[in-house]
Amino acid sequence: MTVGLTGRVVEIGFGSGLNVDLYPPSVQVVLAIEPAAVARRLSNKRVTRSTVPIHHIGLDGQAIPLDDDSCDNALSTFTLCTIPDARVALAELRRVMHPGARFHFLEHGLAPDPGVADWQQRLEPLQLRLADGCHLTREPVTLVNEAGFTMEHVEQRYAKGPKPWSWFSAGIAVKPS
Repeated sequence: MTVGLTGRVVEIGFGSGLNVDLYPPSVQVVLAIEPAAVARRLSNKRVTRSTVPIHHIGLDGQAIPLDDDSCDNALSTFTLCTIPDARVALAELRRVMHPGARFHFLEHGLAPDPGVADWQQRLEPLQLRLADGCHLTREPVTLVNEAGFTMEHVEQRYAKGPKPWSWFSAGIAVKPS
C-alpha cells in the first residue's frame, strides 16, 4: 500500500508504526495521527530507526491540524473501521491533500456475500465492544467515493482467516483537481 507514496504524507491510524519499514525513499516526511497512547508508545522504536522523519501531529483523524492542500499523499491501514465518524475523517483528509494527491488505503469491511454479511451484522455489536470500536460492516470503497475522491485502483478479496473478518479492500483514490 505504500508503493507510490511521495513527499509529505499524512497517515491516519498510524498505530504501532507497522508501515514505517515500507515507506519508499520518495517519502520526505510522515505526519502521523494516532489516538491511542499505547500504540504511540509501541511505535517509538520504529519511529526512532526510520530513515523518514515521522512527526506525531494529532490524535483524531476527524480534526487534522494541517493547512488546506498541504499534503502530497495520505495513507490509512485498518483505520476507517474504528474512527467514530469515518465520513468526517475522509473529508478532513481531502481538505489537507492538494489536488491530484493520492489516498492509499487498506481496510476490511462488509463482505459481498449475503451469508457472510449476515454474520458480520450479527457479530458487529460484540466486535465493537471487544475491538475498540471496530466496525465489521463499513464499506470503505463506498465511504472513499462518497467523500469525493476518484477511485484510481481498487482490489477487493478475501484473505486467509474467518470470512467475517477477512474481506479486504486495497485502493488508491485521487483528490480531484
